[in-house]
Amino acid sequence: MEPKKVLIAEDSSVIQNLTRKILQIQNYEIFSAKNGLQVLSMLENEDFDIILMDINMPQMDGMECAKEIRALKDPKKSKIPIVAITGNAKNYTLEDFKSVGINEYLQKPLNFDNLVDTVKNLTS
Repeated sequence: MEPKKVLIAEDSSVIQNLTRKILQIQNYEIFSAKNGLQVLSMLENEDFDIILMDINMPQMDGMECAKEIRALKDPKKSKIPIVAITGNAKNYTLEDFKSVGINEYLQKPLNFDNLVDTVKNLTS
């Protein structure tokens, strides 16, 4: 079976590396981006099974990026599960996330058991 492809969009390399290590142990194939613009350009050439999206990123934040993904013409890409990863500085609610098409959110500091469970649930 092909490993599932996870795109981690996160501008903190510490969180990105930790998340990558945790998910590689679970046999996911990991790709990473530093901001929403990179996510969108990677999506042009690649399919992913799930996107872990930091909300506060430079150039294009996670909310804006999620909206753009949901507006993509390719039906497969526009429906990729998106998990927001947030310290929730702006106090977004689950409704705010859902309104831009985010499926689920995880609070920082990340609980890695929750992360693994969430990724499993949304990619199986």
